Order: sequence, then C-alpha cells, then structure tokens
Amino acid sequence: MISSSLPYIKRLLASIRIPAFLLAMAACATAAYAAPREKLQNRLYADQKLWHLGFSVGAHFQDLQFTHNGLLTPDGQKWVAEVPDFSPGFCVNVLADLRLSRYLNLRLTPGMYFGSKTVRMIDYNADQSLTTPVPDDQENYMPVNATQDVKSAYVVVPLDLKISGDRLRNTRPYVTAGVMAAFDVSKKRSDWLMFNPGDVYLTVGLGCDFYLPFFKFIPEIKFCFGLTDILKHDRPDLDLDPHTFKMTQSLSKVKSNMVVINFYFE
Repeated sequence: MISSSLPYIKRLLASIRIPAFLLAMAACATAAYAAPREKLQNRLYADQKLWHLGFSVGAHFQDLQFTHNGLLTPDGQKWVAEVPDFSPGFCVNVLADLRLSRYLNLRLTPGMYFGSKTVRMIDYNADQSLTTPVPDDQENYMPVNATQDVKSAYVVVPLDLKISGDRLRNTRPYVTAGVMAAFDVSKKRSDWLMFNPGDVYLTVGLGCDFYLPFFKFIPEIKFCFGLTDILKHDRPDLDLDPHTFKMTQSLSKVKSNMVVINFYFE
C-alpha cells in the first residue's frame, strides 16, 4: 500500500515549488519563535524540591463486585445482587510528595471520600414481569425485587509511586501505582447486606502536571480495586429473620471498586 502511494507523494512534492531560501527563512523563524517560548516555562525548578505539599478536590464512583454461590432456598428462590447505577461522591485530600529521583516520586494523600451506592437484589428464578402480592404474613415475605441504599464516609490513606515522563514546556504526564487503606466511619444499621468498615485497595492511575505561574494544577484519574471480602457473613442480628438472611447466604464474597477523579493544586 505504501509503495503504491509513492508516485502520488512524489507528484505532490514536485508540484510544490518552494525556493530553498524560503525554507531556510521558515526554519529560522521557527527557531526564533521557539526560543522565547522556552523562556516562558513556569516554575522551572519546582520538580527539584525534595518535598511538595498541596491538596485536592474531586469526585469518585463506587462499585461492588458480587460473587454468587448459586444458593437455592427451600422455596425455590435464587438471589442475585448488582449495582445498577453509579452516583458520584465527593472527595478531598491533602498531598505530601517526596522526590526520589528525576522520574520517581512517593506520594501520600490522606483524605475523606463521601458517597453512596444502590444495591439491587433480585430473585433470579422469579418472573419479574409479574407483580407478587404482599402476603398477610409480613415476617415470611421477601420481595422479588428489592433495593438497598449504602452510604459511606471513608477515611482513606493512599500511598502511590508516581512515575513521570519528561517535561514538555509546561506539561508533564505521569502514571501511578500504589495501595490505599480505607475505613468507613459512617453509622451502620441492620439491613439485608452489611459490610465491614475496613478495606485495602490496589490502585493505578494516570495524570498530567500543568505548570502555572504560581502553582501546579494536576488532573488525575485513578482506578481502585478492593483486595478483601467486605461482606459481613456473621449476622446474629438476623437470627430471627431467616428470610432477610437469604441475601447474605447467597453471596460468597463482595469486593469494592472505585474510580476517582482528582484535581490537585501543588
């Protein structure tokens, strides 16, 4: 395909008759234009400091990964759970950045994540197109389709290794990899599903440093993958409510995932 295009390219170049001195003038003009722009680089020595401090604000989206065990209850129900929609939450962090080398930095960004997620629970074997009447015996009734709103307020402690590329004028892209400890400090009440407050995440992200005259502006997106089973399997509060306990019994494990979009000011 390339060889077939060579004659066309040669004819195109031959039709453009530009004298050699015009090409030289264009090259000189380009060099003259580029030279002063190099002097306009902001915060030239910012990356050479041992420590950097800052803060960030942003949004995050929470998800849950359910592992079902296929439990079939005596009355023929097979319960499954999912998170059908994603609602944005708010997050705020402080930043401490330690310079390790020209391309490596170690970042500690503790903060708070406020958010919620809705869990939908469905009887897989039931015909969802039919309306199931509510029986008189409410204690023995579990709806065919139920939802649970899970609110959270996480105290997070992310530790990341920042791997930066070369600076191009006032921009510098980078990627991150690290771990994040999280602890949910919100008050919990007895519900169909309950989750452990603590979790550990493996994180990967990417972003770009923008060097402004007085500070660095850094947009970043980070993907967080939970490593532990956060589902509370031991539910003594449901000993007298076996029909609600069906949901917990139908799940082998539950892991948490997040997508975080932060805007750092450093």
